[in-house]
Amino acid sequence: MFTGIVESCGTVAALKPVATGARLLVLADFAGELSMGESVAVNGACLTATAIDPETGAVAFDLLAETLRVTNLGDLAAGDSVNLERALPANGRLSGHFVQGHVDTVSEILEWEPVGRDHRLTVALPAEFARYAIRKGSICVDGVSLTVADLADDRFTVWIIPHTVVVTNLCAAAPGKRVNLEFDLLAKYLERLAAAGHGDGPVT
Repeated sequence: MFTGIVESCGTVAALKPVATGARLLVLADFAGELSMGESVAVNGACLTATAIDPETGAVAFDLLAETLRVTNLGDLAAGDSVNLERALPANGRLSGHFVQGHVDTVSEILEWEPVGRDHRLTVALPAEFARYAIRKGSICVDGVSLTVADLADDRFTVWIIPHTVVVTNLCAAAPGKRVNLEFDLLAKYLERLAAAGHGDGPVT
């Protein structure tokens, strides 16, 4: 479980195709604090650390074909910046919202423009997921917990404060760039429960 509060930005060292998908190597400033098998959200996708080099700060992640299909991680190249967040500890503060690290879909940035000291970010909203987005609700964009400010049938807009631009890879946002989206977990559960009926036994 994550919160969408980016801990730091890592730098992609390499993305190498392998028989089962790809191997992603990221330089992370907290590599020396990681344990093998620990979960890290990379651009909002929950990945498992499979190799760690504390001296160089390199952390390796194995990407399945399914991960490449449903995320933007396959778009990465050496030198790219990625948002990183370690899993929420049991005694940690939930400063953002509940984020599983299970990316629902990849979508395209439509607009990215400065407005005073802030930025306005508009992202295309795929029709099959539009029901999960509500005005003033939470959404996770490339691992960043954000609040939907404006909503249309085919897009949503969030406002980005200067701090978020500085500490995340949104500083490199641009129209046409693909971002990972994870919609609100609670909305998905409520939909599933409603579809199952009322008092008709356990949900399967």
